[in-house]
Amino acid sequence: MFKIKTLNKISPNGLDCFDKKTYTYGDEIENPDAVMVRSASMHEMEFSSSLKAIARAGAGVNNIPVDKCAEQGIVVFNTPGANANAVKELVLAGMLISSRKVVKGIEWAKTLKGNGSEVGKMVEKGKSAFAGPEIMGKTLGVIGLGAIGILVANAAEKLGMKVYGYDPYLSVDAAWNLSRNIVHAKSLTDIYANCDYITVHVPLNNETREMICDESIATMKDGVRILNFARGELVSSAAIIKALESGKVSAYVTDFPNDDVIGVEGVIAIPHLGASTPESEDNCAFMAANELIAFLENGSIKNSVNFPTVELGPVTDTRVCIIHKNIPNTIAAISACFSKENINIEKMSNNSKKDYAYTVLETTVDSIPETVLENVKACEGIIRVWVIK
Repeated sequence: MFKIKTLNKISPNGLDCFDKKTYTYGDEIENPDAVMVRSASMHEMEFSSSLKAIARAGAGVNNIPVDKCAEQGIVVFNTPGANANAVKELVLAGMLISSRKVVKGIEWAKTLKGNGSEVGKMVEKGKSAFAGPEIMGKTLGVIGLGAIGILVANAAEKLGMKVYGYDPYLSVDAAWNLSRNIVHAKSLTDIYANCDYITVHVPLNNETREMICDESIATMKDGVRILNFARGELVSSAAIIKALESGKVSAYVTDFPNDDVIGVEGVIAIPHLGASTPESEDNCAFMAANELIAFLENGSIKNSVNFPTVELGPVTDTRVCIIHKNIPNTIAAISACFSKENINIEKMSNNSKKDYAYTVLETTVDSIPETVLENVKACEGIIRVWVIK
């Protein structure tokens, strides 16, 4: 029986994937085999030796200590693309409300309450304060052409915008999904110099932190509108406030409010609603659950942020799964442990990702001797070993 601990309310669409004859789940589970989580922070948690995997029902994994998990042989999954449509729709809404001053107009309209028959005249007199440009015919720069960025780019192009897309790591599969009308920007300079609107869809890391800063804003078009539905720290709060005050930036739409930007003129702060749709929560939970099922039952890894992809079919023989450091001669050392006991390896799958690797062996013996497993664990760089039958 596999035990799944839930740290947040997980959509039934995902939990229903677990066969109740094989799985038990809930927030009271102790010593789980896996964890399903949405936004709960796991940085202060101590992990039991039983924990093999964490599935984040969403794309970002900032709430999970990914490096610590890798060191302990805990595979961290996310669900890229499952919430992409939900975020895309909010980005499009963000572009519209950044142009037409809809939010300020709505707030102003509320102040007219109580003026009776005069409201209509007051609306006509005051509405010019909230005028703004249409997006049709304007230029949008999309930085990051992953699942969300591609959907945003394609949708904006259909709305009549000229779209520049920039992503130095664009995959072949992603490129196939991108409209042929999207202009391929060769650098961020192309985006900054040409675009009326800029939307950022990249992961947060040391290279991207505060990529929107004084220096980058200075190279942008005057009156640019910037949208951030990826991670708050991608944009320097101090730089964006300064640019709004000077008029260099006309509007900043963010799904990640902080104390610095809330209430600043020109900032539209949305309370992290990007993936807050029932469809998105269902999709993320469904994908996360199936990632855990494939891993726990077959040893397959797909959409892991800290270990390589190794996709496997159903178990037909005895399968040994090994997580280890990506160092020379490890495969030879593992194989020697089996040959020493005259156990033939029928199949082997191996892949690596930066400092870590994952190896899966299959053999026809009914049971792997404990001495073999102990010898494998004693090899240099081995982090975790388990058997699936």
